[in-house]
Amino acid sequence: MANGKHANDIYGNLDDPRSAEAEDRPATPAATVVLLRDTDDGPEVLMLRKNSKIAFGGMWVFPGGRIDPGDYPADGDKDTAARNAAAREAAEEAGVDLDPADFIWFAHWTPPPTTPVRFATWFFAARAGDQAIDIDGGEIEDHRWIRPADALAKHAEGEIDVVPPTWVTLYHLSLYQPVDGLLRELASRDARFYETRAVKRADGVRVALWAGDAGYDDWDADREGSRHRLAMPEDGFTFENDVVDY
Repeated sequence: MANGKHANDIYGNLDDPRSAEAEDRPATPAATVVLLRDTDDGPEVLMLRKNSKIAFGGMWVFPGGRIDPGDYPADGDKDTAARNAAAREAAEEAGVDLDPADFIWFAHWTPPPTTPVRFATWFFAARAGDQAIDIDGGEIEDHRWIRPADALAKHAEGEIDVVPPTWVTLYHLSLYQPVDGLLRELASRDARFYETRAVKRADGVRVALWAGDAGYDDWDADREGSRHRLAMPEDGFTFENDVVDY
């Protein structure tokens, strides 16, 4: 099924998950913004479908992309650059004008060293305005407003494909409403840093591990103990967590 296969491919060859750890291959800085709006049925998030012929092709993502040199202010501040990049990408991909100052930074994701195309990504959230979405028709092929819980259900059914950071973000967003309450929750704490380690369990299932998981330090998905991970069999993802309060 689509919901596990493509995300697994993105993390590359996990037969020796630490093999690339010593390589001098830094991740490219990137940024994304999660746009939210209220509906009678709860908050919805804007998701975009990537062109199947480019990196992460066919995936459903939030507006975003790499941080360009022109996104940096004169003082070189990385936070400002990330905000500018997220706003610029939202304008290019979805045709919306946003104020980067309104963004709430809530997470930063770094993929494992085995990932062929690595982006270290700032994740921001913001309330959407009244502008109509106008996708570029090149890099982005489709868009939809969708409740986070519905997106997770469609992923489980194999209807949409997402990468682990998107999945975990949707899971987190599904826990709160309305949008004001969700944004207050994200703003109430420091941004969370996810340095992903991707490994295989003994049964061959790929697992993304994060700090606090019993197997994180030793890259061991079969170690007993605390859990902060996403198991990624091809028939659907399973989030296991008894470490972080979401």
